[in-house]
Order: sequence, then C-alpha cells, then structure tokens
Amino acid sequence: MYQTNPPRSPQETLPTMYDLPSEDPGEPGLPDEFHYFQPQLLRETCQLPAVPQEQTFIGTDLNLYYDGRHPAWYKRPDWFLVLGIERAQRQEELRWSYVVWQETIAPFLVIELLSPGTEAEDLGQTLREVNQPPTKWQVYEQILRIPYYGIFDRYQNQFRLFQLVGDRYQPLPLPEQRFWFEPLQLGLGIWAGAYQQTEGSWLRWYNGQGDWVPTAAEQVRQEQAKLLRAAANLLATGMAPGQVAAVLGLPIEQVKAL
Repeated sequence: MYQTNPPRSPQETLPTMYDLPSEDPGEPGLPDEFHYFQPQLLRETCQLPAVPQEQTFIGTDLNLYYDGRHPAWYKRPDWFLVLGIERAQRQEELRWSYVVWQETIAPFLVIELLSPGTEAEDLGQTLREVNQPPTKWQVYEQILRIPYYGIFDRYQNQFRLFQLVGDRYQPLPLPEQRFWFEPLQLGLGIWAGAYQQTEGSWLRWYNGQGDWVPTAAEQVRQEQAKLLRAAANLLATGMAPGQVAAVLGLPIEQVKAL
C-alpha cells in the first residue's frame, strides 16, 4: 500500500465493522436462555441520570475488536457499556461489532456471566498460550484498560467487581453484593425476583434512593396501580363509576370491580 505523508490514521486504513466478521462459526449461539434474559435486564434498567442516553452504547454478546495490529482478534463480552459515544440514529447505522480503533473509546464497564466452561478465563486464571491472542482478562486489564470489570455467578449467587488501579485490576468490596458507580449515578447489585416470568437472582441497576430501576413492564404495572388507587379515591367521594372511568381513562369494568 502506498504510504502517504503524513500517514493515514487507523480509522482510515484498518478494517471497519463492515469488514470484520460479526459471528464465529465455532460459537454458533448463546449457551442458554439466561444469557438472553440477564443482558436484557441490564439493558432495560441501565437508565443513566448523569449521562445522556444518546451518548451511551450498550453491547450484548457483540464482537469487541481491540487491537489494530491484529484486526481479526476480538473478545465477545456478555454485556458492556461505553460512555461518550454517539448512538446510532438510523437502522442502517446500527453496529455489527464494536471496533475500538474506529470508535476510539473503550468500554467503561464489562460484565461477564460466569459459566462452568469459561470460569477460569473470566477470572484471569488462564495463561496466554504461545502464538495465541491474549486472554480475556489481559485484554480488559492491559490492552483496553477498562475501568470496571464485573463477573456474575448465578450458580453461587455472587457478584464480583474489579476496578483498574494503576495497571492491575483490584477486587472491590461489595457490601450486600452492591456497588455504586458515582460517574453513572447508578448502582449495580443482585436482585431476587421474577424477570421474563422466571424467578431467580439477577444482576440489575438501582437508583440513588436504593430502589431497583423498573423495567418497562414494571413501569406499566406501577402506572396502572396508581390509576386504580386514584379511581378508588374518587369512588369514595361518591363519583359515579362511569365518570371515574372517563376521567382516568380506565375500562368501566375495572372501576366497577373496585
């Protein structure tokens, strides 16, 4: 390739997300339903009051290309959050992968969902093999220098979080299995409840009042409950059910059932 003066930037010369594969034939899909539901819950409840939503990007099981010297190398985090990045405005702009040398911003937080087959690598217990790409831990800690790396083990109901201090990850104490991210004005912790009609322990976000950030379905139920309480109060004043239904936009049958 002809060398220009000054040299062209990596954004111009290295492969883009359109040039790099978004799937690996050796990894045909996610291992189980939990790996669908848990990232969805994290995405739904990651409502950042301190960062405009249009300046955030959330990746779920998306190829993360991290080294311009080896553009085919990638990791595939279960969930990651990037701050200060422009979100796609049109469908054709939606990312196929996240290519760090194109985006120029590394993730702020990566979450891995522990599986028996990936535990050693997720926890940094595997060594890099000769002539092989670096391990997941090495990429997050030493190459991308991602500030926070979280691991959720649903089998042991355990949330572990590491913070980059200097050039190494240090484990953070997690009282009550929770951690408050001051830059985000949100916290992350283990919640016991039903998501997607499935009872269990889940990792989800909570707000400054210590309340779990509601999902879309929970918001609908909360609003419905408010309307029904308001309807009961109006009925108690002697207002007719038909009037109450008209004022609050509720079905007359619901109002009569109160």
